[in-house]
Amino acid sequence: MKKALIVIDMQNDYFAGGKMELVGMDKALKNTLKLIKIAKENQYEIFFIQHFSLRENATFFLPNSRGVQLHKDFNLNEGMIIQKNYPNSFRETTLMQKLQDAAIDNLIICGAMTHMCVDTTVRAGFDLGYKIELVSDACATKDLKFGDKIIKAQDVHKAFMASLDGIFCEVKNSGEIV
Repeated sequence: MKKALIVIDMQNDYFAGGKMELVGMDKALKNTLKLIKIAKENQYEIFFIQHFSLRENATFFLPNSRGVQLHKDFNLNEGMIIQKNYPNSFRETTLMQKLQDAAIDNLIICGAMTHMCVDTTVRAGFDLGYKIELVSDACATKDLKFGDKIIKAQDVHKAFMASLDGIFCEVKNSGEIV
């Protein structure tokens, strides 16, 4: 069983000072860097997913902006960059072909946003037949509004981890990935 680490949308707009700052991005970054070290030690392929928003009236991840760039702490030579325009990292990208070419059938997934691109990619990967480990403490999200209620980011995160765990993936923390 060959594994790959998929790092989703760890881009400047999600960090402090960005156009869509998320809760917990610094912790997610710290744990993602640990995962990259583990991936290198185990010779797993590493894929950095980079979102470019092409939607009309988009406010973040705009092409040719500082915000769309992957975080400076990543050594992008350690992996391959896959650009996407949709929440699903497989949709209209080369990701699946690259995974197939390398005979990879197990994925370790982390990144942002838990409730959007991470969720969508995990569910798509499951549908495509991949065995997935989702790293809870290497993901981040934001507060959401539903009707007149604000759902805190920590509750959004926990709800999505709970809904994915068991069927679509195995949810772990970074210390459990070896």
